[in-house]
Amino acid sequence: MPKLRNKIALLYRYLIIATKRLTDKQLMILLAIVVGLAAGFATFVFERALMFFRFVLTSWFDIDTASVFYLFYPVIGIIIATLFVKYVVRDNISEGVTRVLYAMSKKGSRIKPHNCYSSIVASSATIGFGGSVGPEAPIVLTGAAVGSNIARFMRLNYKNITLLLSCGAAAALSAVFKAPITGVVFVLEILMLDITVASIIPLLISAVTATTLMFFLNGFDPVFNLNILHSFELEHLPYYIVLGLICGLMSYYFTQINSKIGQLFARIKSMYRRWIAGGLIIGVLIFLFPPLYGEGYESLADLMHGNVDALFNNSMFFQYRGIGWVVMLYLIATLFFKVVAMSATNGAGGVGGSFAPSLFVGAFTGATMVYGLNYFFGLELPIIPFTLVGMAGVMSGVMNAPLTSIFLIAELTNGYALFVPLMLVAALSFALDYYLEPYSIYTKKLSQSGELLTHNKDRSVLVFLDLPALMETDFYKISMNTTLGDVVNLISTVHRNIFPVVSKDGTLLGIVQLDDLRADMFSPEKYGTTIDRYMIAPPDLIYQNEQIGSVLDAFEDSKAWMLPVVTTDKKYLGFISKSRILAAYREQLRAISEEYPIGKQTNPIRPPYGNATRTGPDLN
Repeated sequence: MPKLRNKIALLYRYLIIATKRLTDKQLMILLAIVVGLAAGFATFVFERALMFFRFVLTSWFDIDTASVFYLFYPVIGIIIATLFVKYVVRDNISEGVTRVLYAMSKKGSRIKPHNCYSSIVASSATIGFGGSVGPEAPIVLTGAAVGSNIARFMRLNYKNITLLLSCGAAAALSAVFKAPITGVVFVLEILMLDITVASIIPLLISAVTATTLMFFLNGFDPVFNLNILHSFELEHLPYYIVLGLICGLMSYYFTQINSKIGQLFARIKSMYRRWIAGGLIIGVLIFLFPPLYGEGYESLADLMHGNVDALFNNSMFFQYRGIGWVVMLYLIATLFFKVVAMSATNGAGGVGGSFAPSLFVGAFTGATMVYGLNYFFGLELPIIPFTLVGMAGVMSGVMNAPLTSIFLIAELTNGYALFVPLMLVAALSFALDYYLEPYSIYTKKLSQSGELLTHNKDRSVLVFLDLPALMETDFYKISMNTTLGDVVNLISTVHRNIFPVVSKDGTLLGIVQLDDLRADMFSPEKYGTTIDRYMIAPPDLIYQNEQIGSVLDAFEDSKAWMLPVVTTDKKYLGFISKSRILAAYREQLRAISEEYPIGKQTNPIRPPYGNATRTGPDLN
């Protein structure tokens, strides 16, 4: 290990010498290319791993017979992923995009080095064996980890670490779909807090680099090779409006079911019971509805080409594929059970995301609506446009990312023939889902804990501030038996004008302000008076786990400038001042907003960023 550290340190010195003639912007562009190549290659390896598992495990199945292996494959993958995470990684790597957002808000955009590979390994086992989740969130976490750790190796400041993290995420998503615009828009819409021209250029370069690498390794064929014969027709507008509203409702169903099932599995403390419960649910669902197997992209391709019969392959309902009402029920069941299968996979210990499942649900929503209208009302609506637009609609609502969903479908189809209905359906779905649930599937947990960064910079800066770091504890504690004379004697040795009154067990009873004592301070005859005569209740209490945003609200409501901080059982901890919060806010705002040169950084109040000087590689 010491030899390895020495070699890395030597490599770092060579890199510094090689790049010292570059300007800061030139260096960031160079690093963006490196991040794009690394993230693109990681994506390629991930895709090949999934293809290998699918070929080995399912390619030999008879299409007209339900395979009993569907009952066992998913739980095997979940067990492998769980054991890998527990005994090898020893860290939480689930909910990839959420973890990236958490790292940006609470870890100074620092992501642990193992995330450069651990998500790929665990997710390959989960999805490869049939877990009904998507590969995008794990690969986004992988790309973000690559960018973050390259930035840490180069000893960049917080702003540039965040930028390279975003470059890695954009590159990874671009490589998955061979859609660079989608990757960039995703980062701008979901991840990045501060958007400038200087940040856009590295993002574009990283996304294009990763996409080009995937073109070289995998060919130019898009994920879904479609030939759209039917573009937008004006007479279809009412149906698209209806689809947008349905997609909004399905988005709400998606997020709510995912949350509730996640909570149910969280109550199961035993790992083995989670395996049994999750394996039973997923196995039975996939056995009944084989399109739920894995990420479901093959089923999506069949659906978008109008080949509905292929969805019945390997199903016990294979012989009924020509009956219209059976097909309708099959599509509806697959549509609703996809969310259950996804949530159970993650809840049982599998590693995967909700990106692909949201596309799956959206595609089946659009296709089911069209199939039902054509079958029951004799219409002749084209299935492919509504399927694609449905994908954008549900994805827009689930992720609260309408622009990402629009550009993804546009890039996947190699054209903009459906741009108008895409915009309409994505907007309607987003608006309805936002009305019902203002937070996306990625941000709901973080918003509940006050750890979410948003594009409202003024509010997001507060997320970086920690109450314990700002709390002041140099106040002299007194008891109820303390007399006025005792306090007068203390005044010459203390520099605070507030005295917390606490009980023997540390409970805060009240406060005494120096201003309230001034009338009697020069009356020695009153020095024997106990302090409870002057004690008052504090205007408000701040609890130790409160976020700074709620603390500022308490200051606003109470009109105070100093408030006590206590535990949940009212034990005194210290005081927090409004002026200290505002000073910290100003300093933190400068730290995340100013264009500092590479390797230079101010000292934010909350110190997650570490040493910002380029003195050597960060191996921690």
